[in-house]
Amino acid sequence: MGLRDFRLLFLGRTVSTLGDAVVPAALAIAITRATGSSAALALVLGCAMVPRLLLLPFGGVAGDRLDPRLVALTTDLLRAATQLLVGLELLGARPDLTHIAIASAAGGLASAFAMPTTSPLVRAAVPAEHRLRANSLLGSATSAARLGGPALAGLLVYTAGPGWAFVADGVSFLLSAALLARVRLAPAARDPLTAAGARPLRRDLAEGWREVRARDWYWTSLVAHGVWNGASAVALTLGPLIAATRLGGDGIWVAVTQAGAAGLLLGSLAAGRLRPRRPVLVGNLALALYGLPLLALAVPAPAPVTVAAYGVAMAGLGYLNPVWETVVQEEFPPQVLARVTSYDWLLSLAAAPLGYVLAPLAADAWGSRVPLLAAAALVTLVCTATAAVPGVRRLGTGPEAAEPAAVERPPAPIGS
Repeated sequence: MGLRDFRLLFLGRTVSTLGDAVVPAALAIAITRATGSSAALALVLGCAMVPRLLLLPFGGVAGDRLDPRLVALTTDLLRAATQLLVGLELLGARPDLTHIAIASAAGGLASAFAMPTTSPLVRAAVPAEHRLRANSLLGSATSAARLGGPALAGLLVYTAGPGWAFVADGVSFLLSAALLARVRLAPAARDPLTAAGARPLRRDLAEGWREVRARDWYWTSLVAHGVWNGASAVALTLGPLIAATRLGGDGIWVAVTQAGAAGLLLGSLAAGRLRPRRPVLVGNLALALYGLPLLALAVPAPAPVTVAAYGVAMAGLGYLNPVWETVVQEEFPPQVLARVTSYDWLLSLAAAPLGYVLAPLAADAWGSRVPLLAAAALVTLVCTATAAVPGVRRLGTGPEAAEPAAVERPPAPIGS
């Protein structure tokens, strides 16, 4: 048990994350080659996103009612099947878009149940004094996968074909499931009625929402995180065209995204070393840095400034993620952890499509500078304003609101 189980969990999550990091570029190329239509790509992406959004709260209930390890293992097997099916479809002479869309929807359903399980698994596998370090390692692995995934995707697509990228992702989920099968964790304390399924589903959903609302530091931070995701969607929607037409070409946007991936990795690594007394406050203020690249794109600033600004902003996100996960794992009872995590994911994922829709509409009406400046002002204001929330300021200070053990100074790091 203990750190052995975390090592297995870490390896499984790392392998599957790397496989997933390969898919976006491969999917875009595959669908474009097969159909020549951006609408077809949007359809496939929507088929994955809609069930994920609709079912996330139910995934949280499953993670709390059932063994989260078993839920994660089952969803890994389902996602392996869907990715292998898409890969085989693309390897055929005439891939069927309907089959790919159905497989994408099944994968989105599986991810809705898989995403809320990570926090309960880390909490059960890692002692409190090592939890921040563990979350930092998981965050660093995710960041490294995002950094290397597109390059690996390009290698697979242009040497073997996009279908093999999906086959590789399917195999990565099989490996992850095999590693999870070896994890042995003590069962978390659960309400017997909930665990037996005797309580109405609606009551479990409402109970998770009450836990969210009962903590001002949590729900106000979720609002800030949702705004961040919406602002990020504005940058990702308008940024490529600005880079291509005003900053020097498509290569500049590639540099921007790579700087962001590098910043994300550095921020995740820093989170494992720094131990702020007010972890949520510092993390939310780090998110406010995203106003910098939005402002740089709106001006627009010289390309090196824009690249650097995006790297700094993503370092703020990389720092927040492990700190946030650690605090949430310590502050919520284990029997509701999957549900509150699912609401976190729901708000974050729902805010991004809003940015994708509104950004081009606003740019068409008033030019790209207006939505970029509005997003910069909003993300800076809302993330900074969380400092006015009593719970955000107090969390981690004072004997009555003790700092989570993982955010204290541990005697030694682990040797996410």
